[in-house]
Amino acid sequence: MDTLVARPPLAPWQFHDLSLRGRVVVSQMPQAVTTVLLFLVLAVFQAPLLADPLVLGAGGLTVALTMACALVPWDRLPDRSYLAIPVLDFVPIGLLFEGLFPHVLGVPFLAAIPVLWLVASAQLPRAAVPLGALLTVAMLWMPVLLRPGPVTASALSSPLLIPVMMLAIGTMAQILTNSAEAKDAQLRRLLAAGARRERLLSTVLDSVDVGVLALDETGRPLLTNNGQLHAHAQRRLGHAASSAPDPVLYDGAGAPVPPEASPIARAVAGESFSADLVRVGEPPARQVLSVTARVMRDEHGRAEGSVLSFSDVTELVDALQAQDDFVAGISHELRTPLTSIRGYTELLAMDDRLPDTAQAGLEVIERNADQLLSLVDDLLNAHRDAADLHVVPADLVALLEQATEAAQPHAEHAGITLKAWASDTLVVDGDPVRLRQVLDNLVSNAIKYSSADSTVFVLGTHTDDSAQVQVIDHGHGMSPEGVRRVFEKFYRGADARMSTTPGLGIGLALSKAIVEQHGGSLTCHSSLGEGTVFTLTLPLTSSRAVGPGIAVTAPE
Repeated sequence: MDTLVARPPLAPWQFHDLSLRGRVVVSQMPQAVTTVLLFLVLAVFQAPLLADPLVLGAGGLTVALTMACALVPWDRLPDRSYLAIPVLDFVPIGLLFEGLFPHVLGVPFLAAIPVLWLVASAQLPRAAVPLGALLTVAMLWMPVLLRPGPVTASALSSPLLIPVMMLAIGTMAQILTNSAEAKDAQLRRLLAAGARRERLLSTVLDSVDVGVLALDETGRPLLTNNGQLHAHAQRRLGHAASSAPDPVLYDGAGAPVPPEASPIARAVAGESFSADLVRVGEPPARQVLSVTARVMRDEHGRAEGSVLSFSDVTELVDALQAQDDFVAGISHELRTPLTSIRGYTELLAMDDRLPDTAQAGLEVIERNADQLLSLVDDLLNAHRDAADLHVVPADLVALLEQATEAAQPHAEHAGITLKAWASDTLVVDGDPVRLRQVLDNLVSNAIKYSSADSTVFVLGTHTDDSAQVQVIDHGHGMSPEGVRRVFEKFYRGADARMSTTPGLGIGLALSKAIVEQHGGSLTCHSSLGEGTVFTLTLPLTSSRAVGPGIAVTAPE
């Protein structure tokens, strides 16, 4: 997986990347540099003070401690051995205080440097602050205790403000250090979690057989599982640095797609879409890609990029096209001889000289030819699309009346009562021929799968904005699996397959497709042994007229 996200440059070095000796030297530098600056200031303004043995001893001891930081192999000594350096730093600070007071004030505040070192080392989390304060007290009291003469309470108490301040400074430093350590630990956890998510994302992207491309808001690629991208798709999506011209792009219907309507352009423009078919290139090397895009948004809802996924479905599309061509061709080939059979049986049936047995045989031939023609029509209709619709204002009540009247002889022959009721007028925008086909199929199925002496109800009702037709039978019913798959092409339940009821399992799939082309829905509710209810819902036209209701077909 390639990641193209820019990263900030790293610093030349980081403190925690240094060796232990390097960290000790860097930690001693503030003390050493401050002492050097103090000596330079004294040399310019108060040179005689440099002759004091205490001041000279303080400078020499500071140099010695600094050299020890650089020369001692601290990593070979026991842990925390280097803390001897900040502890010993109190000695030269005390010598400077004793040698320069009262000519130079503020020298004791240099003790803040080793106190901060002790705290920042995090090696003495509880003892660093009190130790720093005690060392400051010792630094201030030692000269008093070593001087000849009596030790007074005033002499011991006068410098106590300084250790109190060191205690406050150390405490504040300890709080900040603990906070920094907590944030550092949290940051490490977040970084570890982020690294794990990145590894997971990389593994997932490299394991799926789908091309994935993430873009920023300008269309610049951010991330891709490059191994899944095909050459044409890479150039088309602007990911490959190639001088080759972009392949010609066509939509699912074969019309050329302008650059501003390409998947990458639509995604950058903030459009989301699913499973759009895009044909890339020219035959015979043309590819068919199924492309999906989703917009990425920040916490404020602003678009900050998009993600496209696409897969090569060329073989699938070719196979479906070959299947459609085969079924359509076979259906047309079957329709021609069946039409001839149907026509000649009608001619023969008109001959009054035929015996009754021959007439009965012709009726069987005619009935089965009609059944085969119906199946062939279903196969042909299954390959039509929305472009075949001829939409006009259509009254569902009139279509219901036609469907129930046409199904009445079938119901009487099966010993089934057909009852229907509908509102006075239910006007929808649709193709009357295709909607009548749906109603015929629903009513015919209800009769076909109902038991003798039962009743099939057909109800036409409405809500504020939609018309609804329910076809209710009390037949065999279906299992939950059958209800879930009832609208699949060529699916027939186990009971239907074992019965003598003819069918290919196309009618309901075709009916659902027709209803959805009209912007409606077709649902099924059924229970084994209790019957089935099919509900057809279509949007009413804005100029609908709904009356009190009429009985479409009188009960037998």
